[in-house]
Amino acid sequence: MTIKIDDLTYKFYLGGQWIVSKSGKTIDIVSPYLHETVGRVQAVTQDEVDEAIESARKVQKDWEKTSLQIRAQYLYKWADELISMQDEIAEVIMKEVGKNFQDAKKEVIRTADFIRYTVGEALHMHGESLVGDSFPGGSKSKLAIVSRVPLGVVLAISPFNYPVNLAAAKVAPALMAGNTVIFKPATQGAISGSKMIEALDKSGMPKGILSLITGRGSEIGDYLVEHKGINMISYTGGTDTGALLAKKATQVPLVLELGGKDPGIVREDANLKEAVKHIVGGAFSYSGQRCTAIKRVLVNENVADELVALLKEEIEKLSIGSPEDGSVIVPLIDDQAADYVQGLVDDAVEKGATVVLGNKRERNLIYPTLLDHVTVEMQVAWEEPFGPILPVVRVTSDEEAIRIANESEFGLQASVFTSNINKAFSIANQLDAGSVQINGRTERGPDHFPFIGIKGSGMGTQGVRKSLESMTREKVTVLNIEE
Repeated sequence: MTIKIDDLTYKFYLGGQWIVSKSGKTIDIVSPYLHETVGRVQAVTQDEVDEAIESARKVQKDWEKTSLQIRAQYLYKWADELISMQDEIAEVIMKEVGKNFQDAKKEVIRTADFIRYTVGEALHMHGESLVGDSFPGGSKSKLAIVSRVPLGVVLAISPFNYPVNLAAAKVAPALMAGNTVIFKPATQGAISGSKMIEALDKSGMPKGILSLITGRGSEIGDYLVEHKGINMISYTGGTDTGALLAKKATQVPLVLELGGKDPGIVREDANLKEAVKHIVGGAFSYSGQRCTAIKRVLVNENVADELVALLKEEIEKLSIGSPEDGSVIVPLIDDQAADYVQGLVDDAVEKGATVVLGNKRERNLIYPTLLDHVTVEMQVAWEEPFGPILPVVRVTSDEEAIRIANESEFGLQASVFTSNINKAFSIANQLDAGSVQINGRTERGPDHFPFIGIKGSGMGTQGVRKSLESMTREKVTVLNIEE
């Protein structure tokens, strides 16, 4: 097995073999903090996409017939290989997407845990039987046996920010459910994805079960999504791309995990010091490049001054700089991302927001920025920055906070900070969000919890069991018994 051509150039994985694309082209992967090429991935052709899908289709039925116990052995081995390669993969994640080494290592370990839990969950998913006479007028002579069967070939498209964990969160359930997989990582994240598949290849899994396709979405993205050989798509990424994907993927089951504008609602009776710890951790870890980051604070005006002062104090403690130094605030994924974040800050300042902290930039490194007196007329109140900026909107009541939260095009998660549990549930019940955290930061996980986005934040449900269910369908076999 040879995954690389030279020190920088990676092959792609087609039908169980690491090969070079016939296009003769590669794509440079530039580190967001080193600002130099750290690798090159293959620019795969549409013909090679056809080959990968055909390979997956050929072996899918055999893989479906393979017992759960044997599938489990391969996936357990994959998890073991990830653990043995954790330092190597973490180094790649750090250089490729700018996540600090310890966080990158935690991602790899979490991924191995996810795979093992997925195996266990799949082994304990059982069908059901229904007797005919439980329905009025039904007959005891009929017995329905309900089982779950795979969908076929699953297209898994992962994002840059968790290039191993969010990829495996699609691949592992798909494989354990009996599907074969076409894996398309984000271009920035493709090296990390390749290392993850190198670990999978070491498991000895049968050839053709999975192919790794690298290349720009603009060249092969639509072709993959619209391909007649794809039976299900699981996508994590931007809302605009997800909306286009949904239009193009006609009559194909979809699970979409898209953007968010998660609010942290702080009531007058909240424990402000505890709230601040959760808000700062939720807003600024990995420079806010998380779909579930707290992206705005809606605080009761009576405690706003105190909260802002505490936020400033906590944010000033954040380490800033290179991920190699373990920094929390690191350069954003590219200059364009930093331009967008800076544009949101500039718009807010021009419209009267107060810069409490930050508004400092060095190329694509945006310093942690706290904005107070943000109003609904400002773009930063509504748009997802995917960067280390936190707007504070002062509200007069719970009702106003709920209204502003719900007017967002997004509906991923929300946090409510209060010492009144009845109020917490009352507000949670009124929020248009897939999940509501009470006295805690918005975040994904634990990974067996359902993970849901509504409105512009996605469709479908993830989480280990829910992912297994989304990548299978129910099939009913009716036994007619002679009486």
